[in-house]
Amino acid sequence: MKGFLVHVFGVFATLGGFGLVLLGVLDSSFLFMPLGNDILMLVLTAQHHAWLLYYAGMATLGSTLGCAIIDWISRKGGEEGLERVLPRKRIEYVKKKVSKNAGWALALSAIMPPPFPFTPFVAGAAAFQYPRKKLYPILAGMRFLRFSLVGLLAIFVGKRILVLADQPIVQYTIIGLMILCIIGSGMSIYGWIKRSRKVAGGQTQTSPATAA
Repeated sequence: MKGFLVHVFGVFATLGGFGLVLLGVLDSSFLFMPLGNDILMLVLTAQHHAWLLYYAGMATLGSTLGCAIIDWISRKGGEEGLERVLPRKRIEYVKKKVSKNAGWALALSAIMPPPFPFTPFVAGAAAFQYPRKKLYPILAGMRFLRFSLVGLLAIFVGKRILVLADQPIVQYTIIGLMILCIIGSGMSIYGWIKRSRKVAGGQTQTSPATAA
């Protein structure tokens, strides 16, 4: 298992910028990939300082594409569709923040690291029909800023990062995160299916045809 997971992460690293795009899509969509892109950004930039802006741009591209998936699904389903992917308490929290100041809420969520929620804010803003002409510039700008800061960190402590990357404890930590991602993604998909069935069941019980 260890060798397989290390190989998987190694594949993303070998892909360079395209690996960042792929991880960005996964991280910003419905899958659970906390810190995946941050770690890859650190490793890649520590090896190639001059490519910082390229890596930050590719990570931003992947994250924005992932957000586009969330946006398309959530905007189409509206608040009712949001109940299929998020718990009611989370929806109410996001709705409160978005209704007060969607722009600042999105900007903050886009730059903050986990466990601060990011995807729910994107889904909420889209479900409540926040304009795309405002949504995407905010997301792209703040994600680029975040990944650039991660890249700068890698430049300042680059050698230490590369040395640490070879340490068993760091490798086991990465493996642990990947296992957490797999489990979290499974739970996310299960929760989505469960809530979808619950919402569908409630709609069936309250439909006019059923009532008649």
